[in-house]
Amino acid sequence: MARSTRPSAGTGGAGPSKPSRPLTVKEERQQRRQAKVAAFKQGQARAKRRRLLAIILSSVASVAVLGLVVTFVITANAPEVEAPKADVNGVQTWDVRGATHVDPQPVDYKAEFGMDPPAGGPHWAVWLNCGIYTEPQQNERAVHDLEHGAVWVTYNPDKVRGDALDALRDRIPDTYAVLSPYPGLDAPVVASAWGAQLKLTGVDDKRLDGFMQKYWQSPDAPEPGAPCTGGVDGPGRI
Repeated sequence: MARSTRPSAGTGGAGPSKPSRPLTVKEERQQRRQAKVAAFKQGQARAKRRRLLAIILSSVASVAVLGLVVTFVITANAPEVEAPKADVNGVQTWDVRGATHVDPQPVDYKAEFGMDPPAGGPHWAVWLNCGIYTEPQQNERAVHDLEHGAVWVTYNPDKVRGDALDALRDRIPDTYAVLSPYPGLDAPVVASAWGAQLKLTGVDDKRLDGFMQKYWQSPDAPEPGAPCTGGVDGPGRI
């Protein structure tokens, strides 16, 4: 009888698998060392990225600061350019040479200089305190204000009153300006500076702003910047 050659059950064709062996102490040390090396390299990469980002941000900030410094230096050293003073239509001018004190003698500015109101000339030694007045003022004191670079705005009280007068008062600068009524004025409003005068059509005449810009504290005045306070309060000062 022939003997069977089939493999016995449970042996399989490939034979039994080998069980995994435990790591030796040397191999465990090697694995731990490799893990530490990998972690160290990752830390180095992160640190390198942070340094690179810091360098970029620092460079950007330095460029911005440098730009601000350059702008400041250029601006600080740039020469100041005075704003051009536009011509104002209708201004009458005089070459006023006399700025002497003649008190207590009155001055007939209309007869002597053709000015009414006056726009310069001899005047009294003590000036009129700048401000808004509800009553007429002495010409000889107001002219002294013009010598100091102030602008004197006069108005015809028969033509300018009520809301119109309030609007005119709002247009007067807080200093180096005088506003007062001037009875018999041949224009609703007249603005006067040293050697210059402008007759206005009314309180809404926009040329008043141009006149102020050009002649307020003008270097054409004999003493621009000299006091406009500390003198005499005229009647009706607000």
